[in-house]
Amino acid sequence: MSLTEKQKMLAGDFYDPGDPELTADAWRAKQWMDRYNAAQAVPVEARRALLSELFAGVGRGAVIRPPFFCDYGSNITLGDGVFMNFNCVVLDVATVTIGDQTQIGPAVQIMTADHPRDPEQRRQGLEFGRPIIIGRNVWIGAGAILLPGVTIGDDALIGAGAVVTRDVPAGATALGNPARVRT
Repeated sequence: MSLTEKQKMLAGDFYDPGDPELTADAWRAKQWMDRYNAAQAVPVEARRALLSELFAGVGRGAVIRPPFFCDYGSNITLGDGVFMNFNCVVLDVATVTIGDQTQIGPAVQIMTADHPRDPEQRRQGLEFGRPIIIGRNVWIGAGAILLPGVTIGDDALIGAGAVVTRDVPAGATALGNPARVRT
């Protein structure tokens, strides 16, 4: 039995992002973002209910300040007490898991989406993704970028503007472009 493009996407295989099922899912997320981002003046509890409509999981007390942008939303899980500030982007073609009490500054980009290195595959329009895992009690500074496949350990700190290309161990501080663990 052959896999659907969505199944390939979620498995981390090459997939066609123009597939009708994926296009419909992305359209649903876009409509949801229009509603969510228009809800800036509503109470946090009402916005949390909106998050629960789309996300895979939303922990107690999780907050995302609009505007917020994502590919699908259905591959994002927020732990208890997660806070994401204005203008965050999550490209969730693979799972994104954010642990309890993690704080994410404004304009942070969490990018699971990736593209083939082979030019012929790129010409075919193929993509793939790798999951991102962010541990508990992590602080991610404004404008940081997390690239596909990284894991950030519990209690880590990611400096503002850092570009995280590799895993960051628990309790570490990573700064710069590319982000390096400071000792």
